[in-house]
Amino acid sequence: MNIYGIIPARLQSTRLPRKLLLTETGRPLIEYTWRAASKATSLKQVLIAADSDEIQKVVTGFGAQCELTGEHPSGTDRIAEVAQRSCSEGDIFVNIQGDEPEIDPANIDAVVKALVDCPDAQMATLATPMTSLEQVQASSCVKVVVAADGRALYFSRAAIPFCRDRQPEEVLETDRPWLLHLGIYAYRAEFLRKLTTLPPSRLEQLEKLEQLRALEAGARIQVAVVEHHSVGIDTPEDYARFVARQRSAPTKT
Repeated sequence: MNIYGIIPARLQSTRLPRKLLLTETGRPLIEYTWRAASKATSLKQVLIAADSDEIQKVVTGFGAQCELTGEHPSGTDRIAEVAQRSCSEGDIFVNIQGDEPEIDPANIDAVVKALVDCPDAQMATLATPMTSLEQVQASSCVKVVVAADGRALYFSRAAIPFCRDRQPEEVLETDRPWLLHLGIYAYRAEFLRKLTTLPPSRLEQLEKLEQLRALEAGARIQVAVVEHHSVGIDTPEDYARFVARQRSAPTKT
């Protein structure tokens, strides 16, 4: 089975401009993500799908394969273009967020395994138990409700499942029912092509969550639960903390 990881890379970002090319650590941010993802044993290759010549120049400079794409409304569309053009023999494609430089390669392998082990699923993703009430209440923390067999029932920015008869603080300490959705996806090649032809769905537009398009189209999204997850770099403060961790860590290649 041919499995590719693709990192969609957009030059501009709202809260942290040009974040993928920041180099305070001596390396561009996206290089860390590519190096970490390349350690996943399930992937045949990790490519970068870029929207600008500037990113392509930087990426090829550190040895990664970079494909320029046209204008797209989402990273999924960018991945689909590269998948069809440069990896036509691919069976599964993993969408890896470029702003997660400390992503655990084992989590990439976990999302691949979730899809491979469930022939009925068209997609797979990851989740992790929430550990604080702040996460549960924050609309920026996307929750997923999962069936007993691992199938995603719904994704929402709201605190789902709703706790009617007990205090959320008590439930959080004992049952940990709330799952934080992690932004990594594995797609079967045929479904990836189909998904990018579908118009934005009603629930997707309400919640601003693209994965709801797949659910509304009748797809099965298999969810693997992991204990640890990486921190995305969204703000200058996030990047400053990442730089500090890198400077305090033992030297790595």
